[in-house]
Amino acid sequence: GRRMMSEKEMDRSFGLRNFRYLETIKEALERECPGVVSCADILVLSARDGIVEVGGPHIPLKTGRRDGRRSRAEMLEQYLPDHNESMSIVLDRFKAIGIDTPGLVALLGAHSVGRTHCVKLVHRLYPEVDPVLNPDHVPHMLKKCHDPIPDPKAVQYVRNDRGTPMKFDNNYYRNILDNKGLLLVDHQLANDKRTRPYVLKMAKNEGYFFREFSRAITILSENNPLTGNKGEIRKQCNLVNKLT
Repeated sequence: GRRMMSEKEMDRSFGLRNFRYLETIKEALERECPGVVSCADILVLSARDGIVEVGGPHIPLKTGRRDGRRSRAEMLEQYLPDHNESMSIVLDRFKAIGIDTPGLVALLGAHSVGRTHCVKLVHRLYPEVDPVLNPDHVPHMLKKCHDPIPDPKAVQYVRNDRGTPMKFDNNYYRNILDNKGLLLVDHQLANDKRTRPYVLKMAKNEGYFFREFSRAITILSENNPLTGNKGEIRKQCNLVNKLT
């Protein structure tokens, strides 16, 4: 039958790169202690250390996850909202896994680093520019995303936070209050009455943002993991183990 599409291959995951580093880490671990550390744990620990590398808080995350026997795209669709869904859907999806409103507002603060691909932005620029975008920000967006239909092979993108693009800080909240959010969800976060109070608080107080972010990441990382004798420890992260 038709092969199921994996989570990694989805359009939604477009722009997630550097999976090869996972393989490098996995190979080194397999040489030292074969069959002990799962790819799921490598991913979580990489996220933990990546947050610190860009100036964010150190979050003591637990290990002990095992790898699934399958990765399915529709699982992701069921749990993770898309970038242009309504704030009600976004809040509901996260509440279903135990993340409250300040937790969600903090998680979106991850948009303080990195970049957004033009594929996700062009609907706000063409055929008309979204009138809610800060007019000072529009020329830069148009220069970076100059094709109404971006070539998926050309990596066209806009930095999420032009001020400190690779620093994990609370600049994101100041940007979205200034209508410089790139995604629709960023704009809604600053303007929806349910989320705006937390945006204002995080824009003022970076310590509060870091605390809420740490709490939410911890909940996210402990959501429904495979433990004990469920799942497996993969030998290679991009392949399930051959069943003997």
